[in-house]
Amino acid sequence: MATTFHKMHGLGNDFVIFDAREADVPLDAARVRLLADRHRGIGCDQLIRLSPSDKADLLMDIWNADGGEAEACGNAARCVAALTGAKTIDSAGGLLEAEAGDDSVSITLPPPRFQWDEIPIADPMDTAPVPMAWDVLEGADAVNVGNPHLVFFVDDADAVALGEIGPQIEHDPAFPERINVNVAEVRDGRLKLRTFERGAGLTEACGTGACASAVAAIRRKLLASPVAVDMPGGSLTIHWAPGDPIVMQGAATHVFTGEVDLEALR
Repeated sequence: MATTFHKMHGLGNDFVIFDAREADVPLDAARVRLLADRHRGIGCDQLIRLSPSDKADLLMDIWNADGGEAEACGNAARCVAALTGAKTIDSAGGLLEAEAGDDSVSITLPPPRFQWDEIPIADPMDTAPVPMAWDVLEGADAVNVGNPHLVFFVDDADAVALGEIGPQIEHDPAFPERINVNVAEVRDGRLKLRTFERGAGLTEACGTGACASAVAAIRRKLLASPVAVDMPGGSLTIHWAPGDPIVMQGAATHVFTGEVDLEALR
């Protein structure tokens, strides 16, 4: 039996979205890995399932390409809002507010968290900066924006071998829920960003990574809100003041609608 899906992306960070608000779409880690496979499945960084919610217009469940579940995904939230017109989105990372315009979507995320046990980190320690180092990367800010992030400020974001260092940091025992890794460069009053996403690897863009990095830059007084964040796939604008929610604004693109036989996946 064929199940309808939507392929969408936010600045190249791509998703397979199933709308299960009227009929269940059964998913597990193994099936997600098959669907996310770019050679044997549909291909995506994350897979999204929409379900009914008693707290919001809908519930957004998120799986990374490796089959692991994620709490938050800013780019996916923008795509879901553009696809469905939802004004409120429930997620494991908190309740999100959405506003879709003609060319962009704004998502309001809960206020960021900074305490070691809110990231979480296995042992008590400072989080701005974290007193740990991996190869050339040290002195990161730890920020939870619905999911956990480390933000390293560097002189040249392109020069960091993030594809090699990222997995080491993601799986470090210091981070019991693993962690997303960002390298950020302040350039011409903007933030240049590359992200290694937990469970997905290097991606064209990361909405929550942009939020975490902008928050860290504002806290360090490197930049003032709003912060323009440039990633390989495009740019986002992040608004934040201490104690307030985070507002992220950027594009969301519908690529195509298709059907897949979930039972035929092998």
